[in-house]
Amino acid sequence: MTAKQFFSKVQIPSAEPYRVADLRARVERYLPELAASLSQVYPDAEGVVARVAEILAHNLAARSAELQALDLQRVHTPDWFQKPEMVGYIAYTERFAQNLRGVIEKIPYLQELGVKYLHLMPLLLPRPGESDGGYAVADYRQIRPDLGTMDDLETLTTALRHQGISLCLDLVLNHVAREHPWAEAARRGQEKYRNYFYIYPDRSVPDQLERTLPEVFPDFAPGNFTWEEEVQGWVWTTFNSWQWDVNWSNPEVFLEYLDLILWLANKGVDVFRLDAIAFTWKRMGTNCQNQPEVHALTQALRAAVRIGAPAAVFKAEAIVSPEDLIAYLGQGVHYGKVSDLAYHNTLMVQIWSSLASRDTRLFNQALLRFPEKPASTAWATYLRLHDDIGWAISDTDAAAVGLNGAAHRRFLSDFYKGDFPGSFARGMHFQDNPDTGDRRTSGSAASLAGLEVALESGNRHLIDQAIERILLAHAVFIGYGEGFPLVYMGDELGYLNDYDFVHDPAHKDDNRWLHRPQMDWAKAAKRHQEGTLEGRVFLGLKGLLEAKARTPHLHAAFPTRPLWQANPHLLVLRRNHPEGVLVQVYNFSEHDQPLPWDTLRDAGIVQPYDHIGEAVAPAYLMGYSRLWLTQK
Repeated sequence: MTAKQFFSKVQIPSAEPYRVADLRARVERYLPELAASLSQVYPDAEGVVARVAEILAHNLAARSAELQALDLQRVHTPDWFQKPEMVGYIAYTERFAQNLRGVIEKIPYLQELGVKYLHLMPLLLPRPGESDGGYAVADYRQIRPDLGTMDDLETLTTALRHQGISLCLDLVLNHVAREHPWAEAARRGQEKYRNYFYIYPDRSVPDQLERTLPEVFPDFAPGNFTWEEEVQGWVWTTFNSWQWDVNWSNPEVFLEYLDLILWLANKGVDVFRLDAIAFTWKRMGTNCQNQPEVHALTQALRAAVRIGAPAAVFKAEAIVSPEDLIAYLGQGVHYGKVSDLAYHNTLMVQIWSSLASRDTRLFNQALLRFPEKPASTAWATYLRLHDDIGWAISDTDAAAVGLNGAAHRRFLSDFYKGDFPGSFARGMHFQDNPDTGDRRTSGSAASLAGLEVALESGNRHLIDQAIERILLAHAVFIGYGEGFPLVYMGDELGYLNDYDFVHDPAHKDDNRWLHRPQMDWAKAAKRHQEGTLEGRVFLGLKGLLEAKARTPHLHAAFPTRPLWQANPHLLVLRRNHPEGVLVQVYNFSEHDQPLPWDTLRDAGIVQPYDHIGEAVAPAYLMGYSRLWLTQK
């Protein structure tokens, strides 16, 4: 189909001439990407393209004038999510403000922190009972009743947009709840919807697949297939028996999700967090993750959304190795054409690793080998998310600095549980798998960084150290610069582990609720009281975010590279920028360290000025110091 033919199907006859011209330009720009990527996946790509035009036409006709204006604005500022002032905040709606209308009331709090991007954890209608924290979606077009309605969501997105805040929404791509209308239709025997899933009459194919498939939740959801009596077959269920994997080799599934994305974008959703994206394509003899078709499908979705709702962007939820991760931002023919954002899992893991060991050599090595991203994309950087911490330490990186990878992973899981001698941390093991040695960690950032233990001791020096450790860890991911930071709710106030999760029947068997606290607004009010713990953490974090916003060197388009220097307690990062070189120096030790003058001089900095403290840099770094330096 030519661009002219495609445009004739999607244009809005009553639109003003400049909007018609804008839409025509978007079609000419993105139709080739759409067609090329679909041809890599579906035999009848031409027919799928024609169906895409129909979906775009009715969603374009329903897009509001205000959202069309935002489309135009972002077409002309495609780096809006890369700018230094971008700050993200992550929260569970019910734990932050009870419901969607409550979030509107808390917008001033978000603005005080400088938030430009709000990720509300799963709020689409989940299945009743167990729902994997809301990721077993029963209806993508309804909101959880306790949180509000779709009208409430649209009211919230409008209120956020008027204050310059984008809303990020979870969109689960790999599976739906067994109660989803597609699955219910399949159970009723409708052949169309049976083909939306992977259903096998006996164990022959599942047994072959299981030879190379890992188990995501071996403790409570072993295996990858579930017998369903109503369909008389084994259904592919990667995560849980009540989460049915959808069949993306069926183009009808692609078209359903495209229509859904555009419909939600018309409700004002700006960012789609593509959950479990790595699992969406299946291939015999593999682990069924990170397959090439995943990237072709994402490029096709992105190209279509760039035509229908260009204000929206994609964020890949792909917690995979660096070698696999970079493809989610685009490599080769997909370079810069897949997701716009992805999580920088390596940065998070290495921050915690260096805090525990007081040694940055592994951190330095991991960043040296980390692939460079496309300049038009950005990493989402963070210290904590809603999930557990998986100790993704590469054996290759560990060996390069004289460590045993498996031993270091065991050390980290023991250290952050608090079992290792001298540990300052307190957390819990999550999914301890003796067969693989995989043992992940749950815990709040403050408790893992030592604040809980320090407060119990009553030792003011240890409390001060823990707060400095928290601020150092935040400074690293805030200042990394190849993306924008995500602050996890409660971390800005130094929240400790929430052990009350065991009293909730819905949460007691999942200790990840240890670090999913309820927002205590009386506690939050203490952020304005001088000398309080909440005030020290909040103001320290706010100061880092303000420093980032006023430092042009931290635009996400520019790469960050580690600089080797002799002191293993220091992490030194360099960013080249048209306005000059920025060098960041972080002390991962509680002891004073000399400033690495030789490294700074090699970078052309002989009179170092610190952008965090807005002062000339000191000659010595106190314990857990953080500096962002340019030539004065």
